[in-house]
Amino acid sequence: MNYQEYAEYREKFVEMVDEKRLTELKNILADLNVVDTAEIIEDMEDTYLLICFRMLAKEKGAEVFSFMEPYDQKRIINKINNSELEEILDELDFDDMIDILEEMPANVVTKVLQKSTPEERTEINKFLMYDKNSAGSIMTIEYVSLKRDWTVAEALDHIKEFGKDKEIIYTCYVESEYKQLLGFVSLRTLVVADKDALINDIMETDLVYFSTSDDKEEVAQAFTRYGYIAIPVVDREHRLCGIITFDDVMDIVEDEATEDIHKMAAINPSEDEYLDQTPWQLAKNRIPWLLILMISATLTSGIITKYNFILSQFLILSSFIPMITDTGGNSGSQSSTVVIRAIATGEIGLRDGVAVIFKEFRVGVICGVVLSAVNFLRLLIFTQADIKISFLVSLTILCTVILSKLMGAILPLFAERINLDPAIMASALITTIIDSVVLVIYFGLASIILGI
Repeated sequence: MNYQEYAEYREKFVEMVDEKRLTELKNILADLNVVDTAEIIEDMEDTYLLICFRMLAKEKGAEVFSFMEPYDQKRIINKINNSELEEILDELDFDDMIDILEEMPANVVTKVLQKSTPEERTEINKFLMYDKNSAGSIMTIEYVSLKRDWTVAEALDHIKEFGKDKEIIYTCYVESEYKQLLGFVSLRTLVVADKDALINDIMETDLVYFSTSDDKEEVAQAFTRYGYIAIPVVDREHRLCGIITFDDVMDIVEDEATEDIHKMAAINPSEDEYLDQTPWQLAKNRIPWLLILMISATLTSGIITKYNFILSQFLILSSFIPMITDTGGNSGSQSSTVVIRAIATGEIGLRDGVAVIFKEFRVGVICGVVLSAVNFLRLLIFTQADIKISFLVSLTILCTVILSKLMGAILPLFAERINLDPAIMASALITTIIDSVVLVIYFGLASIILGI
């Protein structure tokens, strides 16, 4: 669905509630996809949101709830009673429930813990203690585990009995008697194997796994690299603690991409949704970098002031400054964007630094020659500028493009080397740095070529 269709559904639902056509509303909601349902109703006013939510069947309501934004989940929780909340959480997958509890106020978490069994309470508390950026915080305990001395027939019977409550059954994990991870076996392998074969003989032992304390961004990269639908998570004793599924990783990829985009635009990242933030919160995330860039830009004005004696003799040179600095900024932004993305996806690393820098140098030479040649002809033909001035500006552009391409490659790699996020070395910062360097080159060449 597109935005217009969502809006039309919202208007229709509000009209149905106002006209008490609740049976018709319930039938339409029953036919809608859970993701679309969440998108439609979460932007409604509290009264309409709650009525539509209560029209959903219990299982579907829990699914819709899991796809809603934390702010809208809180709106529902604040309006429903304890038994309704308990029903929602009972229907949710364990990892979805943990994600929701992490966003909820302490009184809601306490309410949930009071309704839980001692075993569930222990598991919930353990998950809530994991660092929010760790693999442990996004794993689920709803997986199928097998024993290595079982036969295929016993394994399939176990899956039939317990698999319906698990998040994923396509990959089953083999544990020792002490819960240590030994290997895995796919459902496909179990189905085609001889029913009397032992799990120990058909399981795969070449495992990709993570520790509960590993960074979740590394997990996302592993999913991209290996194409798995689930990856196991172990503790320090190599005991299987849970698994991470591909749908959880999609959320990580989206969050990390959003964070990088914010940093590249010189904005401090925020975990809150845009519409949930006040103007003051948005401004607070932007002001620090704006101040840094504004103050650093005073260096540019200082350079221009220093070379005022050149501009006083050749005033026409000032008219080319915006074009030269913009070309430098654009060239650097192109390189930095490509390099930052390649670092983020694991395509390049520090070991590839020399190759990346040399490649960007060659790209800079090609781009610089083309741009400077076109500019030289443009100045001679259309502006009838002096040939020395035309040569000066064109040579500056050549140097600017080469230097900008090099800096666009070097700065993100340098940030990676000192354990900073390469995304901070994006267009805003690079443009500010390049502007100052380019002006020094421009006026330096002017003093040589024009004999000042």
